[in-house]
Amino acid sequence: YGGKLTATGKTVNIKTALEVSTVVACVRVIGEGIAQVPLKLIRESEDGRTRLPAKKHPLYEILFSRPNPWQTSFEFREMLAWHVVLTGNFFAFKNIVFGKIKELIPFEPGCVKVLRDDAGIITYEVTAPNGSKQIFPAEAIWHVRGPSWNSWMGLEAVHLAREAIGLAMATEEQHARMHKNGVRSAGVYSVDGTLNTQQYNDLRNWIDVEMAGLENAGKPVILDRNAKWLSTSMTGVDAQHLETRKHQIEEICRFFRVMPIMVGYSDKAATYASAEQMFLAHVVHTLSPWYQRLEQSIDANLLTAKDRAE
Repeated sequence: YGGKLTATGKTVNIKTALEVSTVVACVRVIGEGIAQVPLKLIRESEDGRTRLPAKKHPLYEILFSRPNPWQTSFEFREMLAWHVVLTGNFFAFKNIVFGKIKELIPFEPGCVKVLRDDAGIITYEVTAPNGSKQIFPAEAIWHVRGPSWNSWMGLEAVHLAREAIGLAMATEEQHARMHKNGVRSAGVYSVDGTLNTQQYNDLRNWIDVEMAGLENAGKPVILDRNAKWLSTSMTGVDAQHLETRKHQIEEICRFFRVMPIMVGYSDKAATYASAEQMFLAHVVHTLSPWYQRLEQSIDANLLTAKDRAE
């Protein structure tokens, strides 16, 4: 998950991407949307007509309340979403004691390397903070994949959206530098000749007293020494710069499949009625696929064949 240089000259990786407000907003709205829904293990009755929480199952407490000693279920699933949305993959070690999962220990995605041999057997090489490495079999790791091309590794969204994110970073930096180094005023008074210090101060005081304020708005200006007013209002180039920054919000939202209104951006055409439909579309088209992906991954990787039958 290292960075890659973009056409704008900005290096985009997970760390730099998270410095872009739109990226953080997209990931937060997905992560919080996944984490805020209670995750309960449900047992089906023999006749299939009723469903009740399977509180006696050891996995119920892990998913619903405490996946490990230092995280709540909300924190765990929020982090899971951040990893999958940004890197396409989430990894957690399944601490299995006497055939039952006792806790889920998450790994940072950059610390895990997925290996696949010629026979199609998948293993996971995990690098510890001290640099040591250990190989884990597939059954010891809970691997949640995002959209995948090769079926065993998720696609990294930050890598796919690097040009859009890089352009957002470049325009933001350029705009910041403009405010740091530039001087922006409504206009300039230009006079013939050179003003001494006293003349300059007199002209400055005259402008402050006679021209500034609402009470002087619309009054004609009388100046001597062939004085001229040069307007320095915002140019079309500056306006286009702002339009580019707005467009990059929509562009990044497309990559993460998040409605722009969910990250605090909406155009003038949005109304209360349309906003309500956008919020509904966010649940249906953004969150629901993530819910389904997570549920099926739990079903396939954390439950046994006997569990799945019930």
